[in-house]
Amino acid sequence: MPIPLLELFAHAAVPLKLTLKVALTATTGACLMGIGAGYALSRRGLPGRELLDSLCTLPLVLPPTVIGYYLLVVFGRRGVVGKWLEETFDASLVFTWQGAALAASVVAFPLVCKAARTAFEGVDERLENAARTLGAGEARVFLRVSLPLAWRGIVAGTMLALARAMGEFGATLMLAGNLPGRTQTLSLAVYEAVQAGRDDEAAFLVGLTSLVCVTLLLSSGKLLVRSRT
Repeated sequence: MPIPLLELFAHAAVPLKLTLKVALTATTGACLMGIGAGYALSRRGLPGRELLDSLCTLPLVLPPTVIGYYLLVVFGRRGVVGKWLEETFDASLVFTWQGAALAASVVAFPLVCKAARTAFEGVDERLENAARTLGAGEARVFLRVSLPLAWRGIVAGTMLALARAMGEFGATLMLAGNLPGRTQTLSLAVYEAVQAGRDDEAAFLVGLTSLVCVTLLLSSGKLLVRSRT
C-alpha cells in the first residue's frame, strides 16, 4: 500500500534538515579553504604549483571510502588529531554531525578550489599591478581587486560544492556512521530505505534530493556563463 504523501514528508523532514545543516557547514569550510588555495594556485610563481594542484584535486578522484579511511586515521579516536581532541576537549568527531560535515567538506573542497583558481587566473593582472603601484598591499589587492572580479566563478564553484556536500555518502558513512536523527543525511536515508524495502520512501527521498541538486546545478551553470561574458 503506498505511503501517504504527508507521511513521506514527515519521514524526510529530519534527514533533510540534517543534510542542509551538514551541507551548509561543509560548504562554508570548503569555501574558506578553497578560495585561499585557489588564489595561491593561480599565482604563477608558486613553487610546485601543479603538484599542489594535483594534491588538492585528489578528493575529487579518490573513492569516498578511501577518503573516509584517511579521515578515520587522522580524526578517529586513535588518530593524531582525534586523540588530541579527546584528551584536550573530551570531544570526538566520530559518529557526530560535525564529523559528517568534515567528511563532506573534504570531498567538496576541490570543486571550490578549481573554480576559484580558474576565476582568479581570469583576472586581468594589469589591474592587480595597478593597485600595487598605487601602494596597495597584497591583502588589499586580493580583497579590493581580485576577489570582486572573480566572485561569479567562486560562487558557481561554491554552489557545486554545496550540491556535492548534500549528496556525499561514502566518506560520511565511514567517519560519522548512519545514525537516524544524528548523522543520517538524505543519501544515507535513501540507502537505509532501499535496504529495508521501503521503496515509496526511497523514491520520494531520491526525487527530493535530485530536485535540490538540479536546482543548484542550473544556478551554478548560469553563473559560470555570466562569469565568462
